Amino acid sequence: MTTTKLPQTGTTPVVRRFPWGGLSVLSVSVFLSVTAEMIPTGLLPEMSSSLRVSESQTGLLISFFAFAVVLTSVPLTFLFRRVPRHTLLMLVLVAIAASSIAGGLAPSFEFLVVARVIGGMAHGVFWGVVGAYSAHLVPKEQIGRAVAMTTGGGTLAFVLGVPLATTVGHAFGWRVPFLGIGVLAVLGAVLIWLLLPRVDHRKHLDVSTDTASIRAARRRGPLDQTIPVVALICILVAVVMIGNYSFYTYIAPFMIGQMGIAEGQVGLLLLVYGIAGAIGVLTAGALFGRRPTTGLVVALAATGASVLLLALFAAQPVVAIGAFFVWGIAFGVIPTLLPTRLMHVASPAIRDSASAFYSTAFNAGIGLGALVGGFFLDAFGLGSLPWIYLVALALGIALLAVTPALTRRAQRR
Repeated sequence: MTTTKLPQTGTTPVVRRFPWGGLSVLSVSVFLSVTAEMIPTGLLPEMSSSLRVSESQTGLLISFFAFAVVLTSVPLTFLFRRVPRHTLLMLVLVAIAASSIAGGLAPSFEFLVVARVIGGMAHGVFWGVVGAYSAHLVPKEQIGRAVAMTTGGGTLAFVLGVPLATTVGHAFGWRVPFLGIGVLAVLGAVLIWLLLPRVDHRKHLDVSTDTASIRAARRRGPLDQTIPVVALICILVAVVMIGNYSFYTYIAPFMIGQMGIAEGQVGLLLLVYGIAGAIGVLTAGALFGRRPTTGLVVALAATGASVLLLALFAAQPVVAIGAFFVWGIAFGVIPTLLPTRLMHVASPAIRDSASAFYSTAFNAGIGLGALVGGFFLDAFGLGSLPWIYLVALALGIALLAVTPALTRRAQRR
């Protein structure tokens, strides 16, 4: 296939050849960022013992990271709106590296909290940029494919990053994975500098960030006809993530305490979950690429069925491990189809903003999920965690049912 350029008004040409190299670099960056975020989930018992705090308090390391994303993602993305995306991605990955290394050297729980907050701030900017970056690299008809490839790095983090970090942490101490991911993130920044194509994101800034333009648009009517459906998708992702991370944050204690899994086998089961998630990503692209709403309904329902089995039969290894595997497959579909749907419905002028708000919603869900899960863990025990997830999934399906109507309304305007 040739690489003939398509005409357009911006300075960055869209080419017909699919940008495998650039998207691979973005995927690697996502892998590093997500692994840095989720390292504590597999090492929660060890970190709790070493730092001399409870498991529920250690789980708040996920919340602090996520809330830093929530509180800073949109304002920092706006603050750096005129910084070239290529430069910004390099800088935030270096910041993630620094926070991970600081976390690995943390002398106390409080110091680790500060390191996690700094990492969360960088992570928020990262996610405010990376989704739209992949969309800028391709024409609209290839956005789904590009976003799936980029977010696949997050799936790889669950397939390889978190299980490997857990195994290494069990063998050499929980600090080693933090230091390792910090070094790898520095190498990731070098890859961005060398291999990631530059894009011009500023051609839409006059519409999306200029105050006078915004005020004039408000006098004429809504800023953008796609805002309602973008907002609904963000609410949906927040609800589902609250449920997921109220359970998944404490999955290591659940495996040990409810499923009877030996501590040394937790990393292996997380690897099984990650492989299942990779299958889910492939399923999302192959079966539901053109029908994301249908795919999301199926994935949410399958996730609910598997979590229900875990709630009822956690002590039966064959059923519980099988349900855990199905959960991984089903949930692997969800983070692939939701951002794909978001990039399809959001107009080009608000893609960066939509990505930032999506990241905010996603991480609000993670932070609140860890917080809610910690509360129920202390109040009602490990057995209560799957039921919180089931309630959130039911609400998520109800919200999803409203999405097609809002999409059609935006398209008619």
